[in-house]
Amino acid sequence: MKKKRIYIASPLGFSETGREFYYNRIIPAVEKAGFEVIDPWKLIPEEILKDVEKMPDGAEKKHMWQEISMMIGRGNTIGLISADGVLAILDGKEIDSGTAAEIGYASALEKPIVGYRNDYRQCGDNEGTVINLQVEFFIRDSGGTIVHNIEDIAKALQEIFNFIE
Repeated sequence: MKKKRIYIASPLGFSETGREFYYNRIIPAVEKAGFEVIDPWKLIPEEILKDVEKMPDGAEKKHMWQEISMMIGRGNTIGLISADGVLAILDGKEIDSGTAAEIGYASALEKPIVGYRNDYRQCGDNEGTVINLQVEFFIRDSGGTIVHNIEDIAKALQEIFNFIE
């Protein structure tokens, strides 16, 4: 049986500490649960990003970033379309805007979404919400849930896809 593919929507790739957690805790938790990971941080070759970062500031560098940004957005869109479901990292005082956009797009594609929020700060719109109410609606309306411990990610994904490894 082909493994279900899970796209991980997350801002964790932007920082060294985030990448450490992402690659050593989040991805292994999803893979251990029996899923294949679609890692949006690996959809564009890292060399392309490093090459443009080395360029001197100016119009050419700006133009290259515009092109790369479109490549990244297109790649992420394809990743979301090809995924069976989404794991969204929801930590932060406010949810990352890119992650929120990916949640909305996944919802429109009718993909089930699991949110992971381990951040103890309050960011819901009212006492009845954990996070932004529209984002939370998209997650819960997809048949998904929000978990607060990394150990619960596997169980939530497995319940959505009705299997236990």
